[in-house]
Amino acid sequence: MARKQEFNYFDAFIQAADYSMQAADILYQTLESYDPDAVQERMKEIHVAEHAADIAKHDLNRALARAFITPIEREDILLLSQALDDVTDAIEDVLIRLYMFNVLSIREDALSFADIIKQCCAAMKVTMNEFRNFRKSTSINESIVEINRLEEEGDSLYTKAVRKLYLTSRDDAVTLMIWREIYDRMEKCCDACEHVANAVEGVVMNNT
Repeated sequence: MARKQEFNYFDAFIQAADYSMQAADILYQTLESYDPDAVQERMKEIHVAEHAADIAKHDLNRALARAFITPIEREDILLLSQALDDVTDAIEDVLIRLYMFNVLSIREDALSFADIIKQCCAAMKVTMNEFRNFRKSTSINESIVEINRLEEEGDSLYTKAVRKLYLTSRDDAVTLMIWREIYDRMEKCCDACEHVANAVEGVVMNNT
């Protein structure tokens, strides 16, 4: 009898990072050529990626529950799987806020933020591509450092964007509420990418 093919966790991590990249691309494209009437349709598109990511995570969890031997610790697999899924969820949350608050136009800082999120997800994909060879990889640390750098860039942009918001819209409570929430959600996208990098770094440190 042929041996049943083992579940490939590293391929699953790469696929999860790819879903995050898809979501980040949709967010950026939405903001780059913003049309408030098209947001609902774009939200449906991003939900397709988010739902596919959820299904893939459940498949991984089921495989892990049946597995006798795993390539890294089970706890690390669960942590990394959830961290990757959180990135896609966080990106979807930004688009949901644009729809919920009926945002009619985009602030310049929001597009810059979306670009950083895209870069974060691209660096995260590079990290996942290298992860299967983490014991020998000479570049995985560079991609982790790049994610950390981009997260810091996101923090800096968040501070400047919120300050500019209060300088220009101090007397407009609705605008303050809407854009403070959106910037908060965008900053959480960068944080979520850094959580993935931290999880990978922990695995590397504990196994090399």
